[in-house]
Amino acid sequence: MAAGGPDPLFGLKNSFYLGAYQAAINNSDIPNLSTEDAVERDTLVYRSYIALGSYQLVINEIDSSAATPLQAVKLLALYLSSPDNKEITISSLQEWLGDPAIGNNPILRLIAGIIFMHEQDYNEALKHTNAGGTMDLHALNVQIFLKMHRSDYAEKQLRIMQQIDEDHALTQLANAWLNLAVGGSKIQEAYLIFQDFSEKYQMTSLILNGKAVCCMLMGTFDEAESLLLEALNKDAKDPETLANLVVCSLHLGKPSSRYLSQLTLSHPDHILVKRAKTAEESFDRAVQTNA
Repeated sequence: MAAGGPDPLFGLKNSFYLGAYQAAINNSDIPNLSTEDAVERDTLVYRSYIALGSYQLVINEIDSSAATPLQAVKLLALYLSSPDNKEITISSLQEWLGDPAIGNNPILRLIAGIIFMHEQDYNEALKHTNAGGTMDLHALNVQIFLKMHRSDYAEKQLRIMQQIDEDHALTQLANAWLNLAVGGSKIQEAYLIFQDFSEKYQMTSLILNGKAVCCMLMGTFDEAESLLLEALNKDAKDPETLANLVVCSLHLGKPSSRYLSQLTLSHPDHILVKRAKTAEESFDRAVQTNA
């Protein structure tokens, strides 16, 4: 891409960043791309398939002759497709990261960060992402620091992103995540960012959940519920929508067990499912102790 020229992948990237995964796939036939842009386009398309849960398609379509970024994306699909694959994908990942020829590839480092974040090994994730280099890596750093409850470090990453491109979709998203973590008067600012997205782009589960979380934190649970039900219409298995509906229903005094059942069936590893299970086991133990 010529320096300062328009980015031919701009629309595709925004669709992906804002959770319009099917739109990213449908609109990926972009003419006259350079080889480098074509590889980046393919990584975004395959990451969209991963986000939609089509792991096997990605595993089947990316063969061993594909470019490093695509091989890295295939590793992510393998890692997410089955718990049995975790060990082998992590050892392949470590091997590639240690290879001087490809170890510094930004997509490989990004995928490493995503996988180690899933493993909740945040220090290992930062080893590969902390040097930054791309907006995706900076945005992932913001997420990792927020998971570590280090909003001060997350804010430093956000400042770097704002210096590079203040209007970038990822800069805006990172700003909203940080505002939600800080809370207080910042929640209204986060809401306005998601509101702005919803006016400019197609409404997605990601945008609706963003607005709904702001509403819940501001105590407007009725509005949050209607946003979440709209998100559920778009994707009935989205884990964040289901988890947020469980919390929202409890606050509204409505039954939440159906949403928790759906979440347990489709995403048994979700933190809310694990917490509910732990609470249930503690309750059972207490009942037996007092019996």
